[in-house]
Amino acid sequence: MNAIGTAVMDSAFTVHRQLGPGLLEAVYEHCLAEEMKLRGLQVDRQIAVPVTYNDTKLDVGFRLDLLVERKVIVEIKAIDALASIHVAQLLTYLRFADVRLGYLINFNTVRLKDGFRRLVL
Repeated sequence: MNAIGTAVMDSAFTVHRQLGPGLLEAVYEHCLAEEMKLRGLQVDRQIAVPVTYNDTKLDVGFRLDLLVERKVIVEIKAIDALASIHVAQLLTYLRFADVRLGYLINFNTVRLKDGFRRLVL
């Protein structure tokens, strides 16, 4: 999983170097998925994940931005600053998708390393 995480980070840095900040999340999502595919990773976009409530699975429109190798969730933002609600969102996604590793990446930063959060359940 560490190798996948490293590939996610390297891919994000490549995309950020080429595009810079200031674009829509959808642009970064598409380009990051493409960059990771070029590196040989399996990447699925906008994956629906049901919420289980009272033993019933409900499709409530909750979607993962990217699922890499079916093991790592990548949640993409293009906002002024990450907030605790964004961390909570990714933690919820990890729990409901039964995935242990996730990355929260805010591309709207001058230095991308300031927009990275790595979360492990």
